[in-house]
Amino acid sequence: MKEIIKTAIKKVTLDLIYQVVDERTEEIITKVDEIKKKQEEDFRYLVQKIDSEIGNVRGEIGNVRGEMGQLRNDISQLNQRIDTVIQMLMTLKQDQK
Repeated sequence: MKEIIKTAIKKVTLDLIYQVVDERTEEIITKVDEIKKKQEEDFRYLVQKIDSEIGNVRGEIGNVRGEMGQLRNDISQLNQRIDTVIQMLMTLKQDQK
């Protein structure tokens, strides 16, 4: 009889332990899933933010390229004017001789 009670207590104890372990495991899995979901959301946000910033940088690069092109045109026009002034000075100098 003592052995039967001992076996029954062990079985009940083991069942309780398994139940507690199962409940705790479910809680842990739920928390891990919540953390994974949060990480995925954060990752998506960061990817969108990076894409947005890359777009802004590309836009700025485009603006700088446009300004550089305009600067090249301005320098080219300036060079032409300097060439014209030099030619005029040379013509004036030749006319003075």
